[in-house]
Amino acid sequence: MAKTTPLEFVRQVQAETKKVVWPTRRETLTTGLMVVIMTVILGLFFFVIDTSFEAVIALLLSLAK
Repeated sequence: MAKTTPLEFVRQVQAETKKVVWPTRRETLTTGLMVVIMTVILGLFFFVIDTSFEAVIALLLSLAK
């Protein structure tokens, strides 16, 4: 494996950072909004599942008495 000098390393890093395509403001806001929406949907989904399991377990425990 070839060793690179610190100067060559810095040049390689600069070359790679020039290739980065940053998202636009609109893309960032759209992606952030989608994350919030999906988080709310998944939160509601797991709330419904958890509440259903709680009701089933409460029913089973009441039958056991």
